[in-house]
Order: sequence, then C-alpha cells, then structure tokens
Amino acid sequence: MKYRRLALTLATRIETRTSRRLTLFKEGSASRIRLFSFTSGASDESNGSFRRPFNSAASFRVTNSPSPNWQLRQGLPEDIEPGKSWKAQEGQGWRTWNLSDSSPGEVYPLLTSCIVPRPIALVSSISADGTPNLAPFSYFSMVAHNPPLLSITFSLSPRKPKDTKENILATKEFTVSIISEPFIEAANITSVEAPADVDEWGFSGLTKVSSIDVQPPWVKESAVGLECELFHSYDIRPPNSGEVTNTLVLGLIKRAHVRESVLTESGTVDPAKLRAVSRLGGSMYARIGEGFELSRPNWKAIRDEVPPRGSEQVV
Repeated sequence: MKYRRLALTLATRIETRTSRRLTLFKEGSASRIRLFSFTSGASDESNGSFRRPFNSAASFRVTNSPSPNWQLRQGLPEDIEPGKSWKAQEGQGWRTWNLSDSSPGEVYPLLTSCIVPRPIALVSSISADGTPNLAPFSYFSMVAHNPPLLSITFSLSPRKPKDTKENILATKEFTVSIISEPFIEAANITSVEAPADVDEWGFSGLTKVSSIDVQPPWVKESAVGLECELFHSYDIRPPNSGEVTNTLVLGLIKRAHVRESVLTESGTVDPAKLRAVSRLGGSMYARIGEGFELSRPNWKAIRDEVPPRGSEQVV
C-alpha cells in the first residue's frame, strides 16, 4: 500500500511537470520551439480526446526502401514521394540557432527533438552503502563491439546530484536493461527525482534478476540485460568554463542476457519481437513501426561512375 500511494503521488507530479514543459515550448511562445505536432487524425480537440488507444499488436514490418530504384548521383529523388514533398518543403527555408548564444533551456528541447530516435538505457546501480537505484537515460548509445562498450551521459543539475552517476563512479558497476513497449510506464516512473534513499524498484513494480559478474541486478521484464563495468568516465565542461555540466560514462559490457523468444535462428535480436521503445523530443516516445534493408555498396561496382573529387555541387 505504501508503494501504491507513492507511485500515485509520483505519477501526478510527473504529469504536472510534463504539462508545464509542453506549454512552455508551445508554438508562439518566446522560444518559438514546438516539440511535436499531431499527424492528421491523431487528435480531436473538439471533444478533448488527444490520443488514440495504444495498439497492442506488434507493429514492426519490413518494406522496400523509400526509393528502391535510386541511381548513382541521383541525390534526392524529386519526382516521386516522399522526395517530391520533401523537396517542396525547402521553399519554407531554414531557421538557424547560434548555440553559443542560446541558453541550456533553449538548446535542450531543440537537440532532443532533432537527434531522434534515441535508445533508452534503464540503468540499475547500487550506492556505496548498498542502496539500489533504477533510472532511464536516453543519452545512451553503443560505442564499440571490440571491446564491447556502451555510453551513457549524465546531465548534472546544481539542485541534486545524479544518483546513478555517483553510484557508478563509486562502485564501478552497473547494468543496462533495454526498455520494451509492455513495461514502458513502469520504466518511466523511475525517472522521477526521488531522494537518494528511495528504492525505485519498489514503486515501479519491476523485478530484479541477480547478475553474474557485477552486483547491480538487471530487469527481469526486459528482453535484454547487459552487465557492465566502468571503463572510463569523462567530465564535460562548456568552452571557457570550469563548471562540469555533464559526465560521460563508458561501460564495458561483461555479459549479455537475451530472451530466447526475441532471438532469430542466426542468434541476432528480432526487432519485431524486441519491441524496443525510443525517445523523441518533449515527453514523446516512439515504437519501431517499419524497417527496410539497404546493403552496403560495393566500391568495385560503382567506382567507374563516381565523379572526380571537387566536382560536387555546393549551394
């Protein structure tokens, strides 16, 4: 009952904070940044309904690429969709930001809506005194496969230290679980800025699985769990400033756990079965809808048609 009341309180705070953030950057405000727009039919403001029900069926399907008949040196195919409409939109021009003159509050919504989709790491860590922590981060990526490395960047707040970062630096261990559609709400509730002594596992309802090589557990509900050791950390400072505003952490992946149900016969992960969730701008998340294959070009097959260096068109 205690966790149920706490989860309800936290969810209310997140909803309130989210509403403020979306209003702050609405079109027509001073910043003139609009985080996202609804597609046709996705909202009906006349009756107050702004969302369609979630389609629980797996949505991933494989299609052709956008322009399967593309030819060398063709650039943007302007005679067929979507290239035709994309080209027409050039007439609206570009808006340019000088980021050195922009505040962090302006840069954040711009870049998080531009650099999309971003995978999300659900990071489990343990503090030096043994307190567990669970939190999601979308400043996250694969770095290398030899050695197997991933990266997480922590944006630091002057109000409160990032518990996950402090735990990783203190104990040199953490796990990353990949977030899938069925438990996204449980993962999202762990993003609340709870006190350091609060255990996010409890009010999220997610289940711990003991790791083999590190102390922090990984998430049983996840189809992919990665056990990591701290490989390197790097404090990031803005130019001409001594203030640390971000910390980059590289994790050496010691062991990977993958559900049998999402594996293909070749041992890779099937995106249609993984149903991974990604982060967009604002409070928007995305599921994987469609995919297409494009093979890497063979240089011997195209080298005779490649123009000499310096002949490219510059606008």
